Amino acid sequence: MFAQVIVDVAAYPVDRPFDYRIPESLQTVLEVGSRVKVPFGPRNVLGFVVGIRAETDVPTNKVRNISEVLDVEPVINAELLQLAKWLKHETICFEIDALQLMIPSALRAKYEKRVHLHVASEQLPPMLQTVFGTKTTAPLQQFEKAGALPLIKQALRLGHVTIENVVKQQGKVKTERYVFIESDVEKLVAIHDSVSKQAKKQRELIAWMQQHAGQMYKPADICEVTNIGVAVLHSVIERGAATFVSQEVYRDPFTKDVHKTTNLQLTDEQDLALLAIQKKLDAQQAHTFLLHGITGSGKTEIYLQAIEQVLAEGKEAIMLVPEIALTPQMTERFRSRFGEQVAVMHSGLSTGEKYDEWRKIQKGEVKVVVGARSAIFVPFTNVGIIILDEEHESTYKQEDVPRYHARDVAVWRSQYHNCPVVLGSATPSLESFARAKKGVYTLLTLSERAKQQSLPTVHVVDLRAELASGNRSMFSTVLVDAMRSRLARREQIVLFLNRRGYSSFVLCRDCGTVVQCKNCDISLTYHRTNENLKCHYCGYEEMLPQQCPSCQSEHIRYFGTGTQKVEEEIHKLFPEARVLRMDVDTTSKKGSHEQLLDAFGNKEADILLGTQMIAKGLDFPDITLVGVLSADTSLHLPDYRAAEKTFQLLTQVSGRAGRHDKPGEVVVQTYTPEHYAIELAKAQAYVPFYEHEMTQRRRSGHPPYYYIALVQISHEDVMQTIRYAQEMADWLRMHLPQSVRILGPTASSIARLQNRYRYQCLIKYKIEPTLIPTLHALIAMYRAEWAKLGVQLTVDLDPSMI
Repeated sequence: MFAQVIVDVAAYPVDRPFDYRIPESLQTVLEVGSRVKVPFGPRNVLGFVVGIRAETDVPTNKVRNISEVLDVEPVINAELLQLAKWLKHETICFEIDALQLMIPSALRAKYEKRVHLHVASEQLPPMLQTVFGTKTTAPLQQFEKAGALPLIKQALRLGHVTIENVVKQQGKVKTERYVFIESDVEKLVAIHDSVSKQAKKQRELIAWMQQHAGQMYKPADICEVTNIGVAVLHSVIERGAATFVSQEVYRDPFTKDVHKTTNLQLTDEQDLALLAIQKKLDAQQAHTFLLHGITGSGKTEIYLQAIEQVLAEGKEAIMLVPEIALTPQMTERFRSRFGEQVAVMHSGLSTGEKYDEWRKIQKGEVKVVVGARSAIFVPFTNVGIIILDEEHESTYKQEDVPRYHARDVAVWRSQYHNCPVVLGSATPSLESFARAKKGVYTLLTLSERAKQQSLPTVHVVDLRAELASGNRSMFSTVLVDAMRSRLARREQIVLFLNRRGYSSFVLCRDCGTVVQCKNCDISLTYHRTNENLKCHYCGYEEMLPQQCPSCQSEHIRYFGTGTQKVEEEIHKLFPEARVLRMDVDTTSKKGSHEQLLDAFGNKEADILLGTQMIAKGLDFPDITLVGVLSADTSLHLPDYRAAEKTFQLLTQVSGRAGRHDKPGEVVVQTYTPEHYAIELAKAQAYVPFYEHEMTQRRRSGHPPYYYIALVQISHEDVMQTIRYAQEMADWLRMHLPQSVRILGPTASSIARLQNRYRYQCLIKYKIEPTLIPTLHALIAMYRAEWAKLGVQLTVDLDPSMI
């Protein structure tokens, strides 16, 4: 028997299955979807078995044996193997990259070189003897640190040592020690009688064990119940009355208990929406719904009740949310409804927690998964519904290889399982709404808030008028007055600013120099906490200069406003206010999102200041004021989606106010109050915005009227980058039909990133069956010729930024 294996080497010539002989001892063990260790060239690598067959086309004397099987049960099921092949084709990636997506990071391979000693250590130089110590094997890294690599090379030549590549996985099963009491009561009686009468505690413990024969307890619990010490327990175990056993336990990612909740009474609109979804559930039909409901209209309750039906039928549900910040709140609502049937998957968990949650899912111990983008790949085998909340969010698109969109994967899986997909949003992406208008999706509308509250009152403040009246502060008079009245009434305030750090850039007032990153064409952001400048793209940091690096002037100042600076300003204006700041800098530690939101929910703070992670999903009864400090931040970006993103952000953040009994108010500060995105967000008028924006998109030939693909070339030399980008554009024009528009090559919006210059071509097309095969051919040419010359080429078929 021969196994077809995709090896863990991301390179074009090896992006195909290789045949390996299955040793006789493994033929009954090995299954498709299992991981194996295989010899590949001079080393052992990890591989995924994607097929098993009785014959091979390769001459049998050239076929090598599988070294080891890592999984007795497959880690990837038949559906996910098919999905990996689809992703390879649709997102133009290596199959190994797609397969790695399907498993948690804990199962990904960790390669380590180990040095094995084959002679008496006295024959080695003293330095090598020191590193080996009393052992006969040691990691190569230890010799590297000791500066002993030349000596290892010499020992290798003499045959004194060999180096082996060891493949390990990163995650380990967590175990706890338990005490298993002997099940034979007569044996326990005999042990009891053999113990000296002076050893009272031991006799008491064995007597207790007789009543609990064959049961298992934690050592600490036995000591507590019987009031004995650990030494006594050990003595009794040594006599054979019990044994220590290791029991596998799951790490618990949930930090707090929840109270059981029941279904809420639905409004007529919610009822109609749920009924439409239930019809497709009953018919077991793959279908996509767009649930367009204003903020606070009760979309989550529809999700919960639809999932309840799915679980009643013995099926499983996948619930995706766009941000880690939303996951704790959403998980809490799902756990309070479905209890232990819920697992959670997102990047805020530790490697071990992710591994345990994944294993619960794989073993069928849970039925609902709540998670971020990657949770779309969970190994469920009987999916009944897939839901994407806030479907318009760009975080559903992966920026690295494989560049998939969770929505497309959800639709693929729904067709495989014949189940519905629900895309929910108060501000759907134009592409999704256009599909719903055309009848590709079914549109379900919720036009009223679930508790019949009115939408918040929105005030748009013109910052130009504020400036003219002499107010140079970042807070308008209207916002300051509104904040003062809320603080007096002990109500809560949310302030939104789409920028972290203290200032957006540092500029010299004499010569106009802006301090730039040395690796990227982007200005450095000033962070007040540690007085440094940081690049938010490559991570480069430097201390804040006291003089201009160009003209040595001391007139160097911070420009723009970041969250840290706003926090400082609030403390000056309202010294009594308690402020919580929520941005990437304050939420980098594990569990910090949840801690901050809990603190705000428990009224430990009056003001929550944050970036876009607070714009959606927050649902607290006492938030009655939302302030948007600068609506222009996202409006004037060089991106055709700028107006759409601004409208979505303003509508979402406005929806945080007045969601319960108290009326809400929103203050939006802007320098362009007349812009249609701001005017229509004020009224939460999605359909008029959609119609206006679609007219603009039709004129400019942007999605959803066209599909777009972005092909980018990068190189360390700017002239080489331009040359290869031009060659690429000419090649594409020659191989694609004239109906396909190719724009460029032109410099990317960030022309240099991590010391590599970047040029790009934009491909606009309607429906073009030759496009993907042509791009595959372009990549094959690049890998065969250009890759050796230091050129990097990337293809993104649905870029979130261009």
